[in-house]
Amino acid sequence: MATALRRNEPLDPVELAAELIRRPSVTPKDEGAIPYLAGVLERLGFTCHVQEFTAPGTDPVLNLYARIGQSGRNLCFAGHTDVVPVGNRDAWTIAPFAGSIIGDTLYGRGAADMKGAIASFAAAAARFLAARGRDFDGSISFLITGDEEGVSINGTKKLLEWIAARGEKLDACIVGEPTNAQRLGDMVKIGRRGSLSGYITVEGVQGHTAYPHLADNAAHRLVAMLHALTSAPLDEGTAHFQASTLQISTIDIGNTASNVIPGVARATVNIRYNDRWSSVTLKDWIKQKLDAVGGRYTVDYHVSGESFLVAPGEVSDLLATAIKRVTGRTPELGTTGGTSDARFIHHYCPLAEFGLVGLTMHKVDERVPLADLAALTDIYSTALDLYFPLSPARK
Repeated sequence: MATALRRNEPLDPVELAAELIRRPSVTPKDEGAIPYLAGVLERLGFTCHVQEFTAPGTDPVLNLYARIGQSGRNLCFAGHTDVVPVGNRDAWTIAPFAGSIIGDTLYGRGAADMKGAIASFAAAAARFLAARGRDFDGSISFLITGDEEGVSINGTKKLLEWIAARGEKLDACIVGEPTNAQRLGDMVKIGRRGSLSGYITVEGVQGHTAYPHLADNAAHRLVAMLHALTSAPLDEGTAHFQASTLQISTIDIGNTASNVIPGVARATVNIRYNDRWSSVTLKDWIKQKLDAVGGRYTVDYHVSGESFLVAPGEVSDLLATAIKRVTGRTPELGTTGGTSDARFIHHYCPLAEFGLVGLTMHKVDERVPLADLAALTDIYSTALDLYFPLSPARK
């Protein structure tokens, strides 16, 4: 049960980010990150629901939905506490889960992606509630998953369904992914490219390299197919998106003998696609290209997410105004990068993504300047004030 609101008690985003980093929540493990965050939000007056979801063949995942306020518009902050593995631990110059502050920088896995942004929004919410108390017409909520960096089966998608089943609605959402390339305030993201992986298996006839007329070289057919897929651009880009790209991820023959013609050859391709395409139209395009080469083949597909665009509007304008006031910068409205859980959320409400600088995310010695945590807190705090303006009687 939520404790009373501490109206005048500030929340330090650096301290909270460091504490979250000290919970080594490598996806899909939680290691106490979400219960700790829930405890912090409960002390601010939020009602917190920790939900565990699972599915056959997957690990259970903890998720959090926290809300304060029961009326008016519901502004949600979405993020994730899970992080990627540290990789080569010996390459780190500091302990990856110590949450160390060295000089003017906070170090640790998740500092940039994205425990720092979670801490900044929590601190901004604390500041807003300290100034307004419960006397504001609206609701603030947190949608936090532990399954963004992993398979994304037991996370945001299921939590959104759970929220909707309760009869609750999200009116707008800020997703706290690290959207900035170089400086805080560079970019607000209003969409994402889709991601489709194709796993191609080509079947031929194995034989002796001295008697090629008695065989059908699967490697030759595969090379011809890959050339057909990569010989021309997919498109030139669209109004809000870069050009779609196709990259060959693997080529696997599995042949250890130089005098054997392979009977099977495999490759994996990944396409990052803009709003000119869907997974359905891309599959048709791939089939046309491979059929033109000929031979026996199969393709298995995995679609991480379709491309989507949230037209510039209330949420992106809200963030752009707040960023301008705090940093003096006018952010670009972009769609670059990989996928995020915004691919699920945009079906429920308007959204935009804005968080920290992504220069060190997923890298050794991931880190964030303390000044950026303070500035991001100011941006989020300004956004809350803009979204929930004071009534004329209280100004």
